[in-house]
Amino acid sequence: MSAIRLLVLGAVRQHGRAHGYQVRSDLEYWGAHEWSNAKPGSIYHALKQMAKQGLLRAHEIAPSTAGGPPRTEYEITDSGEEEFFRLLRESLVSYDQKTDVQSAALGFLVELPRAEVLELLRDRLRRIGRWRDSVTEHYVPEGGPGQLGHIGEIMHLWIRTADSDEDWTRGLIARLEAGAYTFAGEGEPFVGVLAEGQENPYATGERHPEDDR
Repeated sequence: MSAIRLLVLGAVRQHGRAHGYQVRSDLEYWGAHEWSNAKPGSIYHALKQMAKQGLLRAHEIAPSTAGGPPRTEYEITDSGEEEFFRLLRESLVSYDQKTDVQSAALGFLVELPRAEVLELLRDRLRRIGRWRDSVTEHYVPEGGPGQLGHIGEIMHLWIRTADSDEDWTRGLIARLEAGAYTFAGEGEPFVGVLAEGQENPYATGERHPEDDR
């Protein structure tokens, strides 16, 4: 799975309607350009591609009073909503997702009901356990990596990474069970998007040809 689809769909969804530069600004505000492939070219390409796929609806709006070409605003469609939640659920439950996909999912965690998120995370723990069992059929962690020569360091890294992910997931479950954060159906959740015209302190400042479209 590519993190860019989840990030772009989620950013548009949180605004209701947003033009490409707003989406880019939000993702830079979240630091996504540092931990994912959410670079300007990828963002604008994803917006156009998902509009062609029917996941987003494109609206051409009049240019600003300052001039310039008409801008395109995007809003998420019913199909886009389905795809957003499919990607979100898959990212939360799957242990083998890349870090950027997992990070993107955490950014939209509260879009789901608390009970569902908890069940997805518990399923994640079960999957980590099954994966760990499959690895330890061939590698016994207590024996140390040297039992397989230097190649054992690879297995050692995998096990340590899985154990760390398991500890983190259990901690997140405990925090959510204790009432952390505001989830869907519980009230107004925290929304980390920039208002129109709001300065982005984390903007890269790099211009892109699509910024004014």
